[in-house]
Amino acid sequence: MNARVELGPTSAAAFADEPLRCAIECDTARARAPERFDVFRNWHSSILDVGLKGGETITFEATEKIWQLGDIAFAVIEASSDHLLHWEHKKKPAVDNWVVSVKDSGASSTTDNTSRRRVGITNLTAPHACESKGRLIALFLPYNAVDASLHPQISYDDAEFLADYLTLLHHNLSHLRRSNVARVAEATIHMLAAVLAPSHDKLAQAQAPIDAVITTRVVRAIDARLADPGLSPEYLCKTVGVSRSRLYRIFEPAGGIANYIRRRRLLESRRALADSANVHSIAEIAENTGFTDPSTYSRMFKREFGLSPKEVRALGWQGMLHPSAPDMNPIDNSNRTLNTLLISNSLGISVSN
Repeated sequence: MNARVELGPTSAAAFADEPLRCAIECDTARARAPERFDVFRNWHSSILDVGLKGGETITFEATEKIWQLGDIAFAVIEASSDHLLHWEHKKKPAVDNWVVSVKDSGASSTTDNTSRRRVGITNLTAPHACESKGRLIALFLPYNAVDASLHPQISYDDAEFLADYLTLLHHNLSHLRRSNVARVAEATIHMLAAVLAPSHDKLAQAQAPIDAVITTRVVRAIDARLADPGLSPEYLCKTVGVSRSRLYRIFEPAGGIANYIRRRRLLESRRALADSANVHSIAEIAENTGFTDPSTYSRMFKREFGLSPKEVRALGWQGMLHPSAPDMNPIDNSNRTLNTLLISNSLGISVSN
């Protein structure tokens, strides 16, 4: 009797488009309070030694989620910020993996939080030690996946670029489909290779994840200066360190960088108008979102949303319009890639299924 199940093309396609789910999900709350840190330590006992700085604790709250991305394991550890963890290599770890860790403050992606974040890159077989508190993002991949020195030396800027990519990937895990996994894994390895052992070819292969990181940095810079009428492509190029041609190419899915800034301002003004707690006048809201001419603002607003600012304010204050701004217009992309997925999510553009 043949017990093998053959999937037809429709079934296989449906399976491939399922959301990516955690391969492993652990929670110390499932154990008795005095045993929780021992449980947490045992999760990592074959690859790393972990201890508590400052001695024992009555209880220890932590969760760990792990996603499988091809040969890559992507782990997110959320531990109580009351505890400082000390991580140290084992003399004979069970696996020979690269580990890239990001000690993330957990702040919004629109906030410049790099000063509160540290990046570590090491091999499990190499002597190393570090400390963490709160959220820790860690990427594990086979040593032979990246051709680099056992003790890589990378610049601060490269480390922060890599941290931005891992943080961005973490924020987008809920959007990933099984069909994206192979591209995600390949792009991530290209990114690591470009950082650990840079070359012209490796940088070219890492183009998609690099563009995605540049996008998040540009969006962060735009949000920080949204009310400034002087916000311009020139300012963004200088602030982020990107060429004008590359900036224009990256924002092409959003109709161009100028169109993206205009829509971000209109969406923010719409949110403010619909918020009954906001008592600023329409002209003040327009000015606070970067519009200097009220009449031009009103025309642009109505063309965008089909309602005037006055009508949106009336509906919002009557509770008929939620202050949350809608997403940017969806784009049709039948050949989705990691590049289009991450960039579109960063721009607030939903990729149609």
